[in-house]
Amino acid sequence: MSSLSQSHKILFLNTLAFSICFACWTLNGVLVTFLVDKGIFNWTVVEVGWLLGIPILSGSIFRLPIGIFTDKFGGKIVFSALLLLCSIPLFMLPFADTFWSFAVLSFLFGLVGTSFAVGIGYTSVWYPQNWQGRALGIFGMGNAGAAITTFVAPTLLNSFSKNDPINGWKMLPITYAIVLVIIGLIFIVFAKNKKPLGDSKNIKTLLTPLKSVRVWRFGAYYFLVFGCFVAYSQWLLPNFMNVYQTSLVMGGMFATMFSLPSGVIRAFGGYLSDKYGARKVMYWVLGSSIVISFLLMFPKMEVFTTGPGVLAAKNGVVTEISATEIKIDGKAQKLNAKAVLDKETTSMLPVRESWQEIVVQQNQEVKKKELLAKGITQIKFEANMWVYLVLVILIGISWGIGKAAVFKHIPEYFPNEVGVVGGMVGLIGGLGGFVGPIIFGYLLNSSGLWTSSWIFIFVISVLCLLWMHRTIIKILRVKSPSFTKDIEHNH
Repeated sequence: MSSLSQSHKILFLNTLAFSICFACWTLNGVLVTFLVDKGIFNWTVVEVGWLLGIPILSGSIFRLPIGIFTDKFGGKIVFSALLLLCSIPLFMLPFADTFWSFAVLSFLFGLVGTSFAVGIGYTSVWYPQNWQGRALGIFGMGNAGAAITTFVAPTLLNSFSKNDPINGWKMLPITYAIVLVIIGLIFIVFAKNKKPLGDSKNIKTLLTPLKSVRVWRFGAYYFLVFGCFVAYSQWLLPNFMNVYQTSLVMGGMFATMFSLPSGVIRAFGGYLSDKYGARKVMYWVLGSSIVISFLLMFPKMEVFTTGPGVLAAKNGVVTEISATEIKIDGKAQKLNAKAVLDKETTSMLPVRESWQEIVVQQNQEVKKKELLAKGITQIKFEANMWVYLVLVILIGISWGIGKAAVFKHIPEYFPNEVGVVGGMVGLIGGLGGFVGPIIFGYLLNSSGLWTSSWIFIFVISVLCLLWMHRTIIKILRVKSPSFTKDIEHNH
């Protein structure tokens, strides 16, 4: 038991450090928005976009080398060094007075994002196979650190700026830097170093797993469940404000309702992966991602089309016209008049309404089968905000479970290269967080639809599911049937 309690202690330290790192990683989202809003810096929209993306980029690219360092030197050394070194650019951020100085320092403190690769490698060496999914899932809950910043940072900024509106903001990066130093020191004092078993390898042997297609397949899953999660954490705020006219605070609350459960549920995803197998869980995650993104694709819309009309039953002269009927030689033919729609009624599903508009005049002569009134059908879809919010929360939860399932796969297939493979998969996923908002922006520009980003998610989900299914069918065909039973049992 003592060995497991030691493992739990390391897991606690890892998760704590990762949550703080994740909060620092997303700091610019709040800080840059505040600085531009208050007119302290007059950056353009494009510059703001880059400042939000740069820390995500550097924290993703360097996951691979940091993962290799973790396998080589052990997690305690790498994590302590990372925490202490990343505090330096945060201490320097108050001196940044141009876009470029801010961008360079953002790139440097963005390296806290690599803490993910350190923690994955460092956590997995402490746990036996049957605990891997749970342990990595609990560690991954540190994702919820993104919610710490959206919750705490605005309040801190307001209180720091109360007495000094121009320079008050500078206390925020300093506060974050001090917290990083404290956690770094705790790590040095309480953590114990441990490296994966096996000989210390040179860089070339460490990089061999990257030739495996499987690593890239895991990366594709992670691009969806993690990358798109990071992208939407930032994208949902303008989405709610534009489509549903929410306030900034309410939109921020809704965005937090997406990111918080998705981060926290990850531990449950680890438990499910241990119990039912990561593969089965991935089927459910990708399937639900397809269904929910399909439902989210439909925008608010109003469509008018031709409906059933009214034709003359016989030759004759139109003798009388009213809103509900046309008389030909005294014989009445019924019409559907347009109903007055109650503006307040909102419906979850599309609402259809048909009516007829008269095209003939009094005393006009008509032939049999001639059109008397043309039919019009109106289809109206409200895209109710609460339904949208619930679906968004559900897809976030499903991705949260998926994040744990992807990482349950890694120690199973690459037990001695968890750091490097985890780093590579994390890199591909992190790049999703960087390119996601850029792709969403271009899609919105070209289609004019806010829901176009969900079409992109739908396509990626379908491709991942097809790739996974094809691979599994291939494995089961090649191996003997007894292996099939065995793999079903273990996975």
